[in-house]
Amino acid sequence: MSYKGKVQLTIIFTATPDLVAEGDRIFDSHAAWMARTHHRDGNKALLRYNIVKGPELANPLDPSSKPTGDTCYVLAEVYESQAGVEDHWKQGAESWKDFPGLGQWAGKCKVTAVHGAPIIHSLW
Repeated sequence: MSYKGKVQLTIIFTATPDLVAEGDRIFDSHAAWMARTHHRDGNKALLRYNIVKGPELANPLDPSSKPTGDTCYVLAEVYESQAGVEDHWKQGAESWKDFPGLGQWAGKCKVTAVHGAPIIHSLW
């Protein structure tokens, strides 16, 4: 299924080794909360949800480069429209018990985010 024209929320969290256990806990909680609360159809529908976890590399464009020792978590959520992204943040603040903890943890990480950007290329 192509997601061209849909909207994606992407956040990369780079965590030092002492923050990995808390990152694992937060994303376990996040995945369970997302499954319970998010729309599956309509203009707020969550179409795709992935979190990947892997080592940060010294040269991010060379997969054979040495790891830095830090861990990257990449969160990617695809929504039918911007309304889904807006609903996601609203629900998070109102009903996800670990929302404050995410903010505290993220404040200790390096974070790069693209909030609700349109998907310009998508295959299958």
